[in-house]
Amino acid sequence: TAGRIENCQVGVFVAYAGPRGTALLDRELYLPGGWTRKPARLQAVGLAPDTPFATKPQLARRMLERVLEAGPPVAWVTGDSVYGHASALRQWLEAQGQSYVLAVPANEHVRVGFRQVQVRDVRAQLPEADWETLACGLGAKGPRLYDWQCRVLAEPEDAEWGRYVLFRRSCTDSDDGQVYFVYAAQRQTCALETLVRVAGTRWCIERTFEDAKQEVGLDEYEVRSATGWYRHMTLALWALALLAVLRATTLPEAVPPVQKKPRGSLAAFRRSRGLASA
Repeated sequence: TAGRIENCQVGVFVAYAGPRGTALLDRELYLPGGWTRKPARLQAVGLAPDTPFATKPQLARRMLERVLEAGPPVAWVTGDSVYGHASALRQWLEAQGQSYVLAVPANEHVRVGFRQVQVRDVRAQLPEADWETLACGLGAKGPRLYDWQCRVLAEPEDAEWGRYVLFRRSCTDSDDGQVYFVYAAQRQTCALETLVRVAGTRWCIERTFEDAKQEVGLDEYEVRSATGWYRHMTLALWALALLAVLRATTLPEAVPPVQKKPRGSLAAFRRSRGLASA
């Protein structure tokens, strides 16, 4: 994760994002494969000697199973390309009838007709006139504006659910952008604005980590065992959830709408919203 040998612990977390706040619901400690091949090392940190190796997507599925079993309303699941690339996780979500918007790497393959092609090749053939500029949320400098397109990928036989590919690119830079796989019920509002809003919700986990570090000391621990790690994380998540509930019950509900950029420059759009140009 750090790109080098590092003295650290790596956790996988599930965040719950709603219109009135965000909280972390669950956590799992990620163990490299080298650890799980050393029973004595596992026992030394308080884990069963036969603890199996689990990838981050497998840990995510384990937590999502607990979340869905607990029963909170879950309209969508979203995550970055580490989780979107895991086809087993996507298939499991589909088996649960759970809609998702998951980022995938540019070399991910999709079936077009009878051929398997990379999503970057599909993106290169998108009509230029079909890009639509939408904001996927608010950032530190105002609305996060990107160009977006969505294409139907496939529909299951019952026609109640659909699979789509969502494409995002920068409004100003010639970057490669981001691609998302989408699975959603046809009865849901699958308008482009809805998919863009869900894709932008993934950033909530970054903001929630910052809140958890600043407000409840999520990163202020010096533990040498898995038992200590889970105890600290559980108490921090509980405290953060309490703050989220208190905030939700005292502040008015405010859902920023998805904003479209009118014709004209980005600077003109920002001036029309009273925002400083950057």
